Amino acid sequence: MTGAPEATASGSFRAAFSSVKTFRTEVLAGLVVALALIPEAIAFSIIAGVDPRIGLFASFTMAVSISFLGGRPAMISAATGAIALVIAPVAREYGIDYLVATVILGGIIQVVLGVLGVAKIMRFIPRSVMVGFVNALAILIFLSQVPHLVGVPWIVYPLVAAGIVIMVLLPRWTKVVPAPLVAIVLLTVAVVVAAINVPTVGDEGTLPESLPSLFFPNVPLNLETLQIIAPYALALALVGILESLLTAKLVDDVTDTHSNKTREAWGQGTANVITGFFGGMGGCAMIGQTMINVKASGARTRLSTFLAGVFLLILVVGLGDVVAIMPMAALVAVMIMVSVGTFDWHSIQLSTLRRMPKSETTVMVATVVVTVATHNLAYGVIVGVLVAMVLFAQRVAHFTSVKRLDASDADDQRVYAVEGELFFASSNDLVYQFDYAGDPKNIVIDMTKAHIWDASTVASLDAVTTKYEAKGKTVTIIGMNDDSAARHERLAGNLGAGH
Repeated sequence: MTGAPEATASGSFRAAFSSVKTFRTEVLAGLVVALALIPEAIAFSIIAGVDPRIGLFASFTMAVSISFLGGRPAMISAATGAIALVIAPVAREYGIDYLVATVILGGIIQVVLGVLGVAKIMRFIPRSVMVGFVNALAILIFLSQVPHLVGVPWIVYPLVAAGIVIMVLLPRWTKVVPAPLVAIVLLTVAVVVAAINVPTVGDEGTLPESLPSLFFPNVPLNLETLQIIAPYALALALVGILESLLTAKLVDDVTDTHSNKTREAWGQGTANVITGFFGGMGGCAMIGQTMINVKASGARTRLSTFLAGVFLLILVVGLGDVVAIMPMAALVAVMIMVSVGTFDWHSIQLSTLRRMPKSETTVMVATVVVTVATHNLAYGVIVGVLVAMVLFAQRVAHFTSVKRLDASDADDQRVYAVEGELFFASSNDLVYQFDYAGDPKNIVIDMTKAHIWDASTVASLDAVTTKYEAKGKTVTIIGMNDDSAARHERLAGNLGAGH
């Protein structure tokens, strides 16, 4: 068997204990991710219009659950901005009970989609869309830090710069401890010792003081409730699965391993159901924190994901006072480095742009623009795929031709040779390629070098035949391959006048 190695075995919990170095890497990576998750979860809770505890508990339950259920080791799932945007109207208009019910139903839909094989849609996402997805995400990660750099004391800027310098230079000397963790610790110590007054994690929102508990939403189990939550639950399911599968594919590329996308799809759904029953706001894969875990910290196993959730709970509940004094400048520096490392700089180099077909660049730019404009990765990917489909159809349509073969043994016969792939985009003009008035009585259409892909093509051939018959001429179609012949035989003459 060839190809990239399977991630499941190498990324299992057992693999994390294969050596002291691996175990240390996984533990420290989980700690760094947990620190980065705290302000993000609080911020996403604010977007959703719920108490910060809802986002923090969701991040804990999602990370712990997906470490066992997910198909992509080392990938981080937690409360996300995309999910927060989807469910915000439910929280605002109907309250927390309906929000939780939406999360649970969304998780159930994800499980069903996973079992039905929704992961197979990944094959239809072009590379240019993936590049646009990655670049847009890097931009969004950076833009999400801008509010923490506006209207703040001037000392914040040197602190952010110092954090960046630490993360750039430290790996050149040692990689024993993740550079982001060192930056966070050193900047926190500097701020506390020097009594510098800067925004801290505690300023972002109140940290919980108790453990999460089971929560059963108090909503009527009737059709009216379903009508309220179903549209939001479906949107949550689709957005969550799309972001999770794209993130999994990105981590596959970074680690040069293959992961089980089907398991990831239903695993995300199950994690959301669990999160809902603990009163969480739901979530999906987080590419920013995943990149911290995989690229910045070097984690590769499920242990890092599990510990990210455990450390998060310990930090916010048991060490909330310590976490609260951490300067936001340190976490901003970490996220800026993540955005720089995530962006595909090669994709915008002049040499790459000159070499790349304009259609590919257009797809990438469309994905980036829509994603950044809407702050929704799912919208950007959907638009990118649609643009890619349209441009591909236009390009393939030009590969079709109709040639008139004048050399014929019979004076009353004209032969046309059709070449290329015939589908809705390429066959629409087929009807205009024949000389209905000037051609002799017998017409032969040779399809030896063509292939019929859809009903639009059959309808076009029917139209050609009808136009010739109206002038008292006979059309014979020859040379079809088996698949084209079967499709033509099944549909010809049965498409109605609307074709």
